[in-house]
Amino acid sequence: MTLSSMVVSRDLQEVSVLECILGGLHIGVDVESEPERARVKLAKSKIDALIIDFDLAGAAGFLSGLQDGTIRNAVPLIIVSGSSGRKSLESKGASFVFEKPISVEQAVHTLSAARNLILDERLRYHRETLDVPVSLTYGSKNRQRAHLMNLSQGGIGVRLQRPHDTLGPVKVNFVFPGTKLSMKFLAEVAWKDKWGNAGIRFLEATPRTKRELRLWLERQYFTH
Repeated sequence: MTLSSMVVSRDLQEVSVLECILGGLHIGVDVESEPERARVKLAKSKIDALIIDFDLAGAAGFLSGLQDGTIRNAVPLIIVSGSSGRKSLESKGASFVFEKPISVEQAVHTLSAARNLILDERLRYHRETLDVPVSLTYGSKNRQRAHLMNLSQGGIGVRLQRPHDTLGPVKVNFVFPGTKLSMKFLAEVAWKDKWGNAGIRFLEATPRTKRELRLWLERQYFTH
């Protein structure tokens, strides 16, 4: 899967800078010089981010249509650019703004932050299917082996080798396929069924573990 964006602008310098940076961030970009043509495209396809040049004639009406629902296909992230000053641009209700003429440094900072926000939203609901061993420890000594079936930022789905009646705190330990990276979480058993399937919700982990989990999920997401 890939991320996608649309730039609505006639400013060739702005478009050139944005295309270069978006490409470096592995975000596909479609450029439109007319708000009305952009409106037609949005009605037919979904994108992750829309960048609007507010200096462009018709941009204000186009943005209003996005915000009031006149343009039905909602865009998760809207970024506004323009030469009218930051305060004026920030009043338009966009998630991010940058002033023109844009600098590469400014655009990299803004678009990198935007990419992280988009990814956070996507990964929040993404579950990666896999089958690796996982160790579950209840209390101080009660340890059980299970098969990890799917993984998200918030928890795992497992199949237990033997039924277990406990709901509540559990320590989780597993290793990503093809690595020696041990992932350890304090978690809780959220649900289970009579066939040995269970859902486990992460409660606590080190910053390193959280970062490694996110990076691994991100890599898997973009390989599909």
